[in-house]
Formats: sequence, C-alpha cells, structure tokens
Amino acid sequence: MPKNIRFVQGNEACVEGALYAGLDFYAGYPITPSTEIAELLSERLPERGGKFIQMEDEIASMCAIIGASLTGKKVMTATSGPGFSLKQEAIGYACMAEIPCVIANVQRGGPSTGNPTHVSQGDINQARWGTHGDHSIIALTASNHQDVFKMTVDAFNMAETYRTPVVLLFDEVVGHMREKLIVPEKGELEIVDRLRTSVAKDVDYHPYLPREDGRLPMSDFGGEHRYNVTGLFHDMWGFPSNNPKIVSGLLRHLVDKIDNNVQAITRYKEHCLEGAEYILVSYGSSARSAIHLAQNRRSKGEKIGVLELQSLWPFPVELVKEKCAGAKAVLVVEMNMGQVLTQVKAAVKNPDRVFLANRIDGKLITPSDIKQLLRVIQGRGV
Repeated sequence: MPKNIRFVQGNEACVEGALYAGLDFYAGYPITPSTEIAELLSERLPERGGKFIQMEDEIASMCAIIGASLTGKKVMTATSGPGFSLKQEAIGYACMAEIPCVIANVQRGGPSTGNPTHVSQGDINQARWGTHGDHSIIALTASNHQDVFKMTVDAFNMAETYRTPVVLLFDEVVGHMREKLIVPEKGELEIVDRLRTSVAKDVDYHPYLPREDGRLPMSDFGGEHRYNVTGLFHDMWGFPSNNPKIVSGLLRHLVDKIDNNVQAITRYKEHCLEGAEYILVSYGSSARSAIHLAQNRRSKGEKIGVLELQSLWPFPVELVKEKCAGAKAVLVVEMNMGQVLTQVKAAVKNPDRVFLANRIDGKLITPSDIKQLLRVIQGRGV
C-alpha cells in the first residue's frame, strides 16, 4: 500500500497531527505566523464532523475551547506571542479546573507586536510562567515536520492523560517552511481518548478524586452528572474551599501530577552525541542549524554532538545533566537571550562551561553563527 506522503508547511503538519489525534473542536483568531492552522482547520475539521469557530479575540478563543472540552470534546486553539499573552488567565483556569486542551504557539519576535513575520523563540519562559500562581505545565516543540506531527499527537495524548493544558511551542521557520510529511496509517500511533467515569448516574460523582494511577475520570458536562467547575481552590466535588488542608493538597496535586512524571513526558533526540566533546543543546528550528553543523564537523573529525529537546516543560533536568556530563563545553543554541540557557546552567555540574549561541534579530541562526562562537571557546582552551 502506498504511503500517505505530503509536501506541507509545518503549520499544516500540526493540523494533520491534530486531526489524527481526534480533534473535535477548534476556536481561534487569526494571527501571523499561525494563521494557516486556523485556515486549514476551517475547511478540514467540518469535513470530519468537527466544529470550527473563529472567535472575536484570543481570550474568547481560549474560553471557548475550555467549554467545549468540558462537554467531552478534544479541543485546540492556535496563536502567536501577543495572542498567547491574552490567553494566560484562561490557561490558568484550565490548570486549576484540570481541563484537557492544546494551545499551539507559533512564535514570532516580541515583545508587543514585535516582528510579526520573522522568527524568534522568545516565549519559552512565558509558556512556563505566563499564568499567575504555582502550577506546572507541559510544553512540547519540534524541528521538522514529521516531529511536528508526532508532538501534536503527543500533546493531545498528554492533555487527556494528565487533564491539563499542553502548549505546542513551534516557531515561524518551522511553521512556514515546507518539507515531506508521511502521515501514519490509523493505529500506527497510540491515541489516548477521554477517560470517562464509570460511576452510575444516581451515584455520588467526585469530579476531582484521582484514581490510584493518578488519572481523573471525567463526566461530560451537561450529561449524566451535575458537578461544579470553578477556578477557585476546590474540594473533590468541585466546590470552592479555603480549608488549608484542601488548598495545599490540591496545589500539590496540580504540580505533582506533571512534575512526578517528567521521565514519561520527556521527549528528545540525540545527534552525533557518542563521544562528543562539545555538545549543542537546542530545539525548534535552531536545532536544524545545530544538527547541520554537528554532522558536517563530525565528517571532518571534530567531536561535536547535539541534544535536541522536544519537551521544554517540565524541563528535563536529569536528562541534560546526564547527556552533558562528559562534555568540555556545552553551547545552548536558541533564538532569544538565554531562556533555555538558564535551565541548562542550573542542570549541569559545571555551569561556567555552558555558553549561549543565539540570534535575536528575526533571522534564523545559522551553522556559521554557531561555529564562530565554538571557535572562540576552543581558542580559550575550553
């Protein structure tokens, strides 16, 4: 049987991944450079029986997918930096009320309106800390279209598994470039469906009482069970509570259900890492340049490798610590002023041997940019 091979933009690969994962409902507002996701889903989703709504703004879009998710649907919205900023309060609500949803952020230059049509990776910390209060979050990324597809599927699976918002942190270069995508046959990739409660209609239903495995079965809102949904701290029935024991217990649950599963959530790739003396830690489109450099210099005998991160939050501290342990130096390759650099420095044994290779001018960082810094470091005898 011939494979389903496409030649697509990264944004289209995200759409294909969302449809493969079972997307039912999309609400969004057009914004460069993510607009193609909305445009394509406006046509493709209704063809499959799903619902597409263009909302009046980004805040309404986020609130719409929260409501649709509560009724039992798999949901998604897409945006870029300014729209992502507007969604933060509702993302915090989804964290507190434990509502599965996927938010794609195709990053561009900022802050404010910034550089709308050019690339940046400046929203890494915003994805983690954008909403107020103590919480945890899952954020995934990818450097090529096959992985954009896979990470999108994983995002939906993780949203359902952990009852949480999941952020897809792509960027303008990945979103707009075109390359081959092989769409897997149905059943090739695991799909996690909504875990619904087995509690009978007339039995007391606890919407926020985890099972022994930590998962929380859901009941479709407006279905058999009546229950309360709130952004306030709440008890197992969903009713507001300021009881210190309940408050601390819920907050620990919201954080621990993600942070205690870092190993299961972590996604990464290794490129030329065996015996590497200099390790490039990178992600998204920046990783493409890092990988190109490593492969090119390996062919000339230089021991350079790449650790490509595909999950940025929760940050894979132990992975970075292990993979970078034997390196003479670590270069973090990214297009911001060091947002992942800070995390890598905190993870490794010798933070003074961690350096930043970056661009912040709206242009894709090149292999030559990275090599130039590497030569400076080598010239210092590191």
